Amino acid sequence: MTNAETDKARRLLCRMQETIRDTVLQARRRQGLALTRVAAVTAADTIYQVDKVSEAAIMAWFEENWPRTWPVELVMEGLEDEAEPATFPRGTPVSKTHFKCIIDPIDGTRNLMYDKRSAWVLSGLAPQRGKRNHLGDILVAAMTEIPTSRQDRSDQFSALRGGPLQGRTRDLRTGGTRPLRTQPSQAGDFRHGFASVVKFFPEGKTLAAHLEEQLWARLHGAGAGGSPVIFDDQYISTGGQLYELIVGHDRMIADLRPLVFAKLGLPRELVCHPYDICTALLLEAAGGVIHHADGKRLRSPLDTTSPVDWIGYANPRLARLAGPVLRDLCRELL
Repeated sequence: MTNAETDKARRLLCRMQETIRDTVLQARRRQGLALTRVAAVTAADTIYQVDKVSEAAIMAWFEENWPRTWPVELVMEGLEDEAEPATFPRGTPVSKTHFKCIIDPIDGTRNLMYDKRSAWVLSGLAPQRGKRNHLGDILVAAMTEIPTSRQDRSDQFSALRGGPLQGRTRDLRTGGTRPLRTQPSQAGDFRHGFASVVKFFPEGKTLAAHLEEQLWARLHGAGAGGSPVIFDDQYISTGGQLYELIVGHDRMIADLRPLVFAKLGLPRELVCHPYDICTALLLEAAGGVIHHADGKRLRSPLDTTSPVDWIGYANPRLARLAGPVLRDLCRELL
């Protein structure tokens, strides 16, 4: 793709996500708690009624707006049990598509259902390589905020691989937009900042917390009373976690659930999947660092079921400080 074509694709993804956001917000105003009902259980996740609303909006948008000269395959939760792949123009064989678009229509559904925290629409576009496609193939990514009912603003980030991060925020009352300029934390260590190991659920929490305690003890010394020096936050949304790193709120997030659950012999359904982390290049575009727990670049297949462990840092200095210690702890404990 030329630079002009990749930027066109970026703008298309942003417009698609805005449509999903607006559709979900309208449905919330009309249907309220009805959106919290379980609609289906798939190999990827539990699907709630609010997810079905967003899926229908996506299919309609691609039908009406995606360029017919750019045949594309969609990969997203909710499509795993379909008899035929979702391609546009409709009916195009996957072998004839030029692109693969991986989407999480609502990342952070549970936060949004209970009006606790924003959810995010996530999308990544890669050249079609069939089963060989992996996260490193994504050339264009975008994420758009679906805010709580108490918010009147929605943030959006997008980028081309190797290019700068582009951000803007929309005033939901007036429809106006303005540029959004952010910067990840430039701190050289983790003292008096937010940095977390993911432990959303009771399962695996003890092991994850033990690893986290060991990490901070080795980096900054065991606690000796007084005020805490590391603050923990559990944002149940991978997109939301990336946002917190991008805007400078968090300094590190380590999602080691696949390794923790495997160590304990637990099912690995409720872990990060490729569609959750398909916007990783946005953190890199902002100046952050993201990789697997072993320090290798993200290379998981572009699907909805593969487990993905990842660690994101606000800047390279923090990655150099904590990365070797985390790798040692993973080898020792996981």
